[in-house]
Amino acid sequence: MAITWRAVALTAFGVVPVLLVPATAVAVAWTLLVVLLCAVDIALAASPRQVAVARAVPGTVRLTEPTTSTLTVTNRSSRRLRAVVRDAWQPSAGATANRHPVDLPSQESRRLVTRLLPTRRGDRRADLVTIRSVGPLRLAARQASIEVPGRLRVLPEFASRRHLPSRLARLRELDGRTAVQVRGAGTEFDSLREYVIGDDVRSIDWRATARRSEVVVRTWRPERDRRVLIVLDTARLSAGRIGDVPRIDASIEATLLLAALAAKAGDRVDVIAFDRRVRAQVAGASGPRLLPTLADALAPIEPALVETDWPGVVGAVRQRLSQRALVVLLTTLEPAAVEVGVLPVVGPLAGDHQVVLASVADPEVAALRAGRATSSEVYDAAAAERAELERAAVTVRLRQRGVEVVDALPEDLAPRLADTYLALKAAGRL
Repeated sequence: MAITWRAVALTAFGVVPVLLVPATAVAVAWTLLVVLLCAVDIALAASPRQVAVARAVPGTVRLTEPTTSTLTVTNRSSRRLRAVVRDAWQPSAGATANRHPVDLPSQESRRLVTRLLPTRRGDRRADLVTIRSVGPLRLAARQASIEVPGRLRVLPEFASRRHLPSRLARLRELDGRTAVQVRGAGTEFDSLREYVIGDDVRSIDWRATARRSEVVVRTWRPERDRRVLIVLDTARLSAGRIGDVPRIDASIEATLLLAALAAKAGDRVDVIAFDRRVRAQVAGASGPRLLPTLADALAPIEPALVETDWPGVVGAVRQRLSQRALVVLLTTLEPAAVEVGVLPVVGPLAGDHQVVLASVADPEVAALRAGRATSSEVYDAAAAERAELERAAVTVRLRQRGVEVVDALPEDLAPRLADTYLALKAAGRL
């Protein structure tokens, strides 16, 4: 049961007769009258339990893109339904204007649309649908909450896709669709041409030269149909917030851009999300199916408050790869974590595969390093400088073991990782 502002106003209006006839009996009689009217109003109100509610919601939507949730309300009672229907969602679903007034005759239906603007990726679930049915006098209401399940999967925003056209143009150069040709070991044969001064003598095709009256060399192009395995670290350090979002969101953006670029290059892309076990994996998807499958798999991933099992990561990589491939580790370049976890196992892995470690840098550290106005800022700057020196030292140790390191700000991580992939491809190191 709920009362409306009309019942409160009617009760307050009883002050007038009490002032005119100052007696307790008058106050009691007025109160009983208001209670009786409210009881009659509730009795005449349509039962919210006899209202059927069905929900329709899109399966997926990208982060920051608007969508809608539609409730179909059917009045199955014999009385007219005068009500307010509240369509409740998780706060991160971004439901706005979710209270809908309804005036519905018996046995009729109406659609109620709630606009959603999600603020976080993952599965956003609907809460209860509350129906407050008022009587014809609009003094009091009957209320009930009905469970109407609904789930909206919010995919990663993939804002880094704006970098894809420029990287694809460079990829076309590497593929030989322009005048650029790459020569060297580890690349695929493309064609023969006449030798010019400056060509590597190791590229001379002696059999073709013997059949001609001129020296000819082989030209090469970057190999296609290579394996790219992206390992997304979902342990506790990936939960650290950089600005308003966790580190893992920047890693997911980098994963999507690299996967899109490698797929266009003809490489086979696999992705696993790992901390102490495999949280998600995408394998075997290619072509137009790759990005939708990847976005759907990574959307619900949230960091786990555990330490990464790096020997387990290496085991998972070797279980999936039987030949040399590009292995990208999207993790954090925290010196203590790298020294304890990554360094002991990355050497043998880098001996079998080309390994790239990509990490998100914190822009606040750079801001702290520049502070000199007060003594407190000087101490903060010294601590930030010490942290950067430790990151630089661990970066050197990783590179000594054959690991390429990409350390960039959140908005720069995805394009920097894509550039590193293209550079490795151009150098014939994949």
